[in-house]
Amino acid sequence: MKNLRTFVMALTVGALPLAATAADSQKIEYSAEGRLIPPENYRQWVFLTSSLDLNYNAPVPGAPPSDHSQLDNVFVDPAAYDVFVKTGTWPDKTIMVKENRDTASAGSISKSGKYQTAVVSLEFHVKDEAKFPGKWGFFGNGGSGPARFFPTTASCYSCHGDHGAVDTTFVQFYPAIAIGRSRLRG
Repeated sequence: MKNLRTFVMALTVGALPLAATAADSQKIEYSAEGRLIPPENYRQWVFLTSSLDLNYNAPVPGAPPSDHSQLDNVFVDPAAYDVFVKTGTWPDKTIMVKENRDTASAGSISKSGKYQTAVVSLEFHVKDEAKFPGKWGFFGNGGSGPARFFPTTASCYSCHGDHGAVDTTFVQFYPAIAIGRSRLRG
């Protein structure tokens, strides 16, 4: 009986840092109008991926190719990332930021290729189980200021629900997580 009690206490004590990490995740702040107040330090968070010209819509037949590119970067708050890596689940209060940027192809010493320039917009994927019926909410803004909530009829909800590999998130496109998860399975 003493060994069982010691084992249960060890499990409980071992779980405390994980629970504290989830609780210490980035504080989600909303304005009086219900808009998401963007975290100031998101560029210091865990970098998940970057994409060039990622588009969720099928090309329009006969449309000319775009001569303009866009790059995006995805970040997640460090406490949520730590919990996800340990458990495979995003904790409540997770915030993911997708930063969409313009590109340039000529400047300074650049002779070819493309690089990121100004922020065009920010998108937020927020897990707030008490606030959203489906656990997650989507917000967006024009690159600064409070972000407006996207209603649950917006296509981002069904797309993430249908195609998100884990908990409506596209971890399959986040190389560090995808590689780590495949190693855990194999």
